[in-house]
Amino acid sequence: MKHTVFYDAQCPLCYNVKRVLRKLDWFQKIEWIAVQETENSSDYSFLHGKDIYDQIYMRTSGGELLAGFFTIRKLLISLPLTFYAGLLIYLPFVSRIGSPLYKWVSKNRYDWFGRYDQPRE
Repeated sequence: MKHTVFYDAQCPLCYNVKRVLRKLDWFQKIEWIAVQETENSSDYSFLHGKDIYDQIYMRTSGGELLAGFFTIRKLLISLPLTFYAGLLIYLPFVSRIGSPLYKWVSKNRYDWFGRYDQPRE
């Protein structure tokens, strides 16, 4: 079973991170779904009420729901070329810096990178 990542397809940063990580996903462990596709679907009821435009979400292959920094951490450890970088951010207390840093970037990403008029696949 694959990990499923829910990303904002109108965000240039999110879209380009997805493009790069998709190329590094040699064993096709990750499925990418735009949050715009989930809004009116009962298939993704576990996302209803979540801040899906403020954080990237992942439903792991084991069914766990991760958000923000913790999704990025799991993504990095899931890919061969980013595995060691992922290990580094699993070190104790890294999340104390990583989580606020992730939230700051997420909050400012539209100001820095703009926003696509239409979602991109």
